[in-house]
Amino acid sequence: MNDVEVVPVASSTSALSDFVALPYRLHRSLPGWTPLLRRDAHALVDPRKNPFYLHAERELFLARRDGRTVGRIAAIHDRLHQETHRDQTGFFGFFECEDDRTAAAALFDAAAVWLRDRGLAQQRGPLSPSINDEVGVLVDGFETPSVLMMPHNPRYYPALVESAGFHKAKDVLAFQNTHTTLPERLAAATDLVRRRYGVSCRPIEMKRFGEEIGLVKRLFNAGWERNWGYVPLTDREVDYVAGQLKPLVVPELVVFAEREGEPIGFAAAVPDFNVALRANPSGRLFPGILRVLWAARRITRLRVLLLGVLPEWRNKGVDALLYRRIWEDGRRKGYDWAEAGWILEDNLPMINGLTRMGFAPYKTYRVYERPI
Repeated sequence: MNDVEVVPVASSTSALSDFVALPYRLHRSLPGWTPLLRRDAHALVDPRKNPFYLHAERELFLARRDGRTVGRIAAIHDRLHQETHRDQTGFFGFFECEDDRTAAAALFDAAAVWLRDRGLAQQRGPLSPSINDEVGVLVDGFETPSVLMMPHNPRYYPALVESAGFHKAKDVLAFQNTHTTLPERLAAATDLVRRRYGVSCRPIEMKRFGEEIGLVKRLFNAGWERNWGYVPLTDREVDYVAGQLKPLVVPELVVFAEREGEPIGFAAAVPDFNVALRANPSGRLFPGILRVLWAARRITRLRVLLLGVLPEWRNKGVDALLYRRIWEDGRRKGYDWAEAGWILEDNLPMINGLTRMGFAPYKTYRVYERPI
């Protein structure tokens, strides 16, 4: 058997196609894995399309054995992370590999060399491509399918990463809620919040979508700034993500909390479009998009993407009020299941709040790191 060869993708069209295509071949029989549209998978790594790369650089690598692609990885230098945290952390993302420890180690080492050449001293990931996108390796909860914008991988991935000398940096959790009735204590508590603080909720106004997304950006960057690994979203990134998600938005499920007309928090849930994407295992736009659109008519699952409150309004029940509004409107529209996440494992106020709202943890994702 020949040794593993790791090569940079550079500007080669065929190599980039191999990079994007690998998970479709590798995971086509993996229960729970969801194929993105290949067009969208290309855009995630394309510096001309994804505004993340306005403050970051990346290098893509392929691992080949006997002329066959067996793995891939991206090395990522996020200058905005360095500006925010004043550290020397670089990242890896988009990691996919056969159950081949030699190939995996070669990929991690190639990414490490690229990062070291840029003055970085630590390698962390997977972040694909950032903390605001797909995060971590699934380490628990393999039995259930992936939800929109959350990763899914074979059971052997954690061992592959750890065999290359990585250790746990942080776990993030996903929670599910299958209740068909609102817990009485939640209803009573949120009624009290309304009366005590004069807080009300309103849905997003689609006719003012641009202004509303600007408000989301302001609340996000104020509400998440103390989180581990946090990197602020730029205006271009917010617009990019909003443009992608706008076709999925159900206005009643994107909700702002206000007091005396001033926004103090928001929550955003979207239909779990992965249900529809799984109807198109090839990920190709045509004719697969027709199957996707047909399957989209039967989505009854939600992902609560974001739920945040300004720091001065935390621990007052505003988060529960936001979730109640989404739950009630979601039930009226036929949604019967929701995932909330991801949540940092040590974010106890958020975890306790979700538990009180009827959620239970059901998946764990792990972010790894090692010195380089």
